[in-house]
Amino acid sequence: MHHHGYAWLGEKKSFDKESIRRPAGRAPTVSSEKDVLDRYREAVAVFPTSDVPPIQTAHWLMKPPSAVRGTWEEPKEAGEWLGLRLAEFAPRFASEGDRDAARLVLLVKGAVERLTWGGDVSLGHYLSGTVFHSVALVTCSPNRTAPDLTCPLGRAVA
Repeated sequence: MHHHGYAWLGEKKSFDKESIRRPAGRAPTVSSEKDVLDRYREAVAVFPTSDVPPIQTAHWLMKPPSAVRGTWEEPKEAGEWLGLRLAEFAPRFASEGDRDAARLVLLVKGAVERLTWGGDVSLGHYLSGTVFHSVALVTCSPNRTAPDLTCPLGRAVA
């Protein structure tokens, strides 16, 4: 088991667009409503290559290998990376409470605990203006919620 880190910074408008944050799923029928067909087409075209965070954290594993920002065998190392990402952006968090150093330490500590038993971690914060910051740690080989997803870096299951 190992852990991959993912990070995204972008416009809230992109983050709110559900069709690019979900895999396509089952194809709709020809008689489906136009908006259903449009969402499906967009998901097929955009989801596999988009760096916008997926709705389900484990679906990061479906993204291209270039989306991986780091890989760690130990949860503590992954937690250190998470802590650095949070510290980097904390001064820009829109909510004063989200900037609290003690709160950030607890988030990292909780993330390490979750990774230890094979869980995933996904955090997001609004920054000033209309910008959203997302950071995720995804357990791989296997993932607890999506054990059939393969490692994006082609690593073998231990």
